[in-house]
Amino acid sequence: MNMLAIDTSNQVLGVALMRQNDIVAELTTNIKKDHSSRLMPAIVDIMEKVSMTPNQLDHIIVANGPGSYTGTRIGVTTAKTMAWTLDIPITPISSLQILAANGSYFNGYICPFIDARRKTVYTGLYQWSDGQLKKVKQETNIYMETWLSELDSVKDPILFISPDVQTFESMIKDKLSYAVIPTNQASHLLRPSNLFMLKDSVPAVPVHEAVPNYLRVTEAEANWMKQQKDGPNHG
Repeated sequence: MNMLAIDTSNQVLGVALMRQNDIVAELTTNIKKDHSSRLMPAIVDIMEKVSMTPNQLDHIIVANGPGSYTGTRIGVTTAKTMAWTLDIPITPISSLQILAANGSYFNGYICPFIDARRKTVYTGLYQWSDGQLKKVKQETNIYMETWLSELDSVKDPILFISPDVQTFESMIKDKLSYAVIPTNQASHLLRPSNLFMLKDSVPAVPVHEAVPNYLRVTEAEANWMKQQKDGPNHG
């Protein structure tokens, strides 16, 4: 099976190709640049390098957030357009699960998180068991301090993985003496090839059902809902 993986849900832009169970190409950049103008050229580039055409693809896998609203939308929209055009399956996978896959070597709990601003994070708790990534706590958008208080009841080693780990590292160490934080930066970056590892544990969906997973409403949506609640006679 030939598969394309796409991730633009956060700062990393990543694409990867699998041909007959072999990862034949992976391209990632970790820079704050416009994903919308760079994604398709990146896909074209790696496909040309391995002499593969879109018509040879059997499946597309895409990171569907949480993370950057714009970045997530770009990746999901591109994946949906390709899957619809090529009439092939699409599988959306949580960006937090993709991060957690970096800890496949860790014998314990794994806590991936992404900075959601205002001292909050997108996060969840996972554990590898029998070669499968199992969800221990549901993904959520929560104040980091509150989340760490919840994790204090676990009382077992927890591996923290995040591209934003430096923002919360001191808080994590102060709150949880059994926290494990890798010093290697590569351990904290989203890798598009992890999508291949997770594909079999997440079902494919009809193209129209592949949507971004923001874990919270956008500011515009929040303002709209507030206006609806207040009604036309409220200022």
